[in-house]
Formats: sequence, structure tokens, C-alpha cells
Amino acid sequence: MTKRVIVTGGSGLAGKWVVEDLVKHGYEVLNLDRVPMPQRTARTLIADITDAGQVFNAIASTTAPVEFADDLEPKPIDAIVHFAAIPRIMLTTDNEVYRINVMSTYNILDAASKLGVRKVIVASSETTYGVVFAHRHRDPAYFPLDEDYPVDPMDSYATSKVVNEVTAKAFQARTGSDIYCFRIGNVLDPDDYAKFSTWLKDPALRKRIAWSYIDGRDLANACRLAIETDGLGFEIMNVAADDVSSDQPTQVLLDRYYPGVPVKKALGEFETLLSNEKLKRLLGWRQQHYWRDEVKRFNP
Repeated sequence: MTKRVIVTGGSGLAGKWVVEDLVKHGYEVLNLDRVPMPQRTARTLIADITDAGQVFNAIASTTAPVEFADDLEPKPIDAIVHFAAIPRIMLTTDNEVYRINVMSTYNILDAASKLGVRKVIVASSETTYGVVFAHRHRDPAYFPLDEDYPVDPMDSYATSKVVNEVTAKAFQARTGSDIYCFRIGNVLDPDDYAKFSTWLKDPALRKRIAWSYIDGRDLANACRLAIETDGLGFEIMNVAADDVSSDQPTQVLLDRYYPGVPVKKALGEFETLLSNEKLKRLLGWRQQHYWRDEVKRFNP
């Protein structure tokens, strides 16, 4: 039986990989976004998801790929992957970042709960740990950053993501459905690996994100595994690569840029500082795309 999935923000940097992966694996996908997908991998329904009425209408709409399909009757949605958001600070005013991100997520979760969608994957962020968009350099409480960390951001973007996690937990408590929040590291397109020649020369450029990264294709794989893994209830999981995006060992980076920050476990030579252990344990996720392999395309 075909599974039907709605992806919000499928025209964006991360969402496009989610749509492509799901379509490739036989899912019927409807993209909700403000603009169509350039690749036309799936049909885009133009919608403002800060408008609750549009969200309810969209989730109750047909997922048929074209308007002349034999069957245009709306069918139940099996899962929603919610990636649509203002992706960072300094793109619009802080209050708009907060309003759009919080209300769009509330509307998606509200409509999902009332229309019987039993699985929602929500894009949260590594910024919730309070380091990335802090007003000045800020040491975290400890490394590696894990899902038990007492998140305490000061910016509008990360705060909106913390609120979204709380909202997701509340809706899961109401419905008993599966709602998984992904705290996603720095998402990379394949072409972004050309930037490593600059990044490696100056590790400070990626200090605030603790040298995290995740290939968009590996993120898409995590989303599909989340759709296919039932019964976890509410969970928060970091989504990050196994290794740091630097050719310097992790301990060298810590000694230089975060001296004195407690380290809770023994770290491998290049081990990530954004722990992905929970993602692996709960979903069986494994990384496929490592920066050292990918940069060889630009430096053969």
C-alpha cells in the first residue's frame, strides 16, 4: 500500500532531499511551500502555513501528483515531515522569525492531531544549545552536546525551536501519536564540499556550530527511517555526522576554542561534538556521506 507523506519546506535546502528520497522509495509526496520545487520531484501545493485554515485544507487535500489523475479523492496522510521555517536569524526581523516558526509548527501539529495523522517529524536545530547564535562567544555547559542538555538559547530562532519542541511534546501527550523532533546540524549540499578548502584553513569559521555537519542525503535517510519506525512516542534526536568538519582532531579543536569546557566521555580522534548516538540507537541510522570522501570530487 502506498504511503502518503506531506513535506513542508520541500523546496528548500534540506527539504528537497527528503522529498527526493521518499519519492525514490515509493512514497506519494505532497510538498507544502511558498514556491514550487525547482526539480519538480513532487507536486507543490502553495500554502502559507502560518494560516491555520490553509494548513487544515492542505492536509485534507488530495496528494495526487497531477490534476488529471484518475483518482483525485483525498486519502489519509500517513506522516508529515515539517521542515518549513525561517532558517536562521538576520533574514527578517526577530519577531517575524519567532512568529513564523512557532505558529507554522503549531498549525501543523494542531491539524495533524485533529485530522488523525499519527506521525510527524519536526525540524528542530542544533542552535537550541545556545551557542550558535549567542550574542558573543559562549561556552556550552559540556561536550558532546546531547539531547539531555539543558537548552538555554538567547536568540529568536533557537528559542522558536525550543518552543516547537515543547509544543510537539504537548500534542504527543494529547494524541499518543509519534512526534519526533530532529535537532539538525549544519546541512550540506553536495556542492558545499567545495567550501572545505576555506573552512579547513580557518577552523574558527565553524566554531559556533561545533564543527557539525550533516549531508542532506543522510538527513533525508534519517527522516525516512523515522517515518518507518513506529511507537517511540515523543523523542528529540540530534542529526549530525559522525565526525567534525575539520582536519584537526576534536581534542585539538576543544583545547584551542573551548578550553575548560567539561567533556563527558572519551572522544574518538575526529568524533562529532553533536552526539548522534540516540539517532543511531532508536532509528538504526548510519552515515553514508563523509566530507573527506566528498571533497575529493573538487580536489581529485
